[in-house]
Amino acid sequence: MAKRMTWLVMVMVIAKLTWVNCIDDKCAACNAVAEELEIGLSNEKPRNHLDMRHRLDSTGQRRGKVIDYRVSELRVVELLDGLCEKMQDYTLEKIDSTGLQWVKVDNWDNLTMDKQEARAYSKDISSYCGRLLEETEDELAELIKNGSVKVGEVSKVLCQDLSNHCSHISGSHLADNGDDESKGEL
Repeated sequence: MAKRMTWLVMVMVIAKLTWVNCIDDKCAACNAVAEELEIGLSNEKPRNHLDMRHRLDSTGQRRGKVIDYRVSELRVVELLDGLCEKMQDYTLEKIDSTGLQWVKVDNWDNLTMDKQEARAYSKDISSYCGRLLEETEDELAELIKNGSVKVGEVSKVLCQDLSNHCSHISGSHLADNGDDESKGEL
């Protein structure tokens, strides 16, 4: 019985380590998620206010609120909903002999690298996106509603300020290789 428990614990530890280390460069992965969110922000069309006056009082007047779309929960849901599914269009591509970069794949049939490996990377970044949003969603939603998240600043807000996956030195994005154990793992 004790031998089985030890074996089970070892299997769970190995599975956990494999799951946590799917994404080696969390900064680059976070920047790819931020890039996709920024595309969503830049593609937003102007919207009217949300009319929540659906009730009538005893005199026949409509009662309720009119909410500015820019500060509404609906806007946040529309921006974040489906974001991680869109990340399945990304994969790691070798940029030179030493580095890898997350790129969006327009046509999987024209991919020059191993398609099975590329799909595995796309699943990795999609699940990373889910963990990242789970960790930062409340704060990110508030910042979006407050107007603090603007096109061109998404990477800084998401990857430096909220998740701390990229270091903040002189405004440049440097990779945080996960050596700092004080920061949360995703």
